[in-house]
Amino acid sequence: MGPSLSFQIGERVVYPNQGVGTIENISTRNFGVRSERFYLLRLQANSMTIMVPFSHVNDVGLRKVTRNCEITRMLDFLTAGRCRHCSDWKNRFKENSEKMRIGALAEVAEVFKTLLVQQKEKPLSFREKKMLDRARHMLITEVSISRNLSLVQAAEVLQKALGKASLSLPDPL
Repeated sequence: MGPSLSFQIGERVVYPNQGVGTIENISTRNFGVRSERFYLLRLQANSMTIMVPFSHVNDVGLRKVTRNCEITRMLDFLTAGRCRHCSDWKNRFKENSEKMRIGALAEVAEVFKTLLVQQKEKPLSFREKKMLDRARHMLITEVSISRNLSLVQAAEVLQKALGKASLSLPDPL
């Protein structure tokens, strides 16, 4: 991994698998002779707070909100991108879980579209439905923040892209 990113108080960031949050504070805790700096992050979806040690920023995949040009690329993928088809659901779930853990926008979009395509063929397992819902939430919040739209408008942007691929945005669980 590259060097740790640094974030400012008030900055919005993406916490993989959880969604978008705001850096509320930066603090230092002492552990004997060692001290560790932390970001205090408040998640937008449920107002839960998470403390992320500076030393773990790369491990957890904390990242800046995606720029608009990347959002456009992601929407193009939802419209026309090809999904790899993995028929064994255990392998697919493992692969998708890893992509969600990494949390890059393109990976989350890939999981989202793969599960939507899969769902057209046969019902998803409960765990896959939850993953689809999480991916949906993450895409909507990131489009919303990146493009300065309401969540409803962001959902409409995603639906428009999916509609061109004969897919539709699922309702939240």
